[in-house]
Amino acid sequence: MTRPLAICVFERLLPGGQLVNRLQDMGYRVQSLGDPATLAEQAEREKPILVLADLEPRHDPICAAIAHLKSNGPTAHIPVIAFAAASHSAAHEAGRKAGAALVVSDTAILLHLDQFLDQALQVD
Repeated sequence: MTRPLAICVFERLLPGGQLVNRLQDMGYRVQSLGDPATLAEQAEREKPILVLADLEPRHDPICAAIAHLKSNGPTAHIPVIAFAAASHSAAHEAGRKAGAALVVSDTAILLHLDQFLDQALQVD
């Protein structure tokens, strides 16, 4: 059986690198992206089960990539979990507006990754 694919978009090594390691430990294949501009194209080609996106240090490019992903027919169904420092409320709001299923703090994502994945992957 093929392991599910998660795409992680991040510039910061912490928590991005830790998140990649945790996902791999949980049985996911992980593809890391440093350039958010390629997210929709990569997602359409690779068909991930979800996307995890770091909204820092600059949330505008990643939010534009999330919005493009969610407006693109073949990728609109892919859930996005976005994360940023709890104190960065503008990034949290921008992530929600862009279409992220969940926007959480960067410390909480590592502590509660199992629950966030369950919530994001829940089928209605």
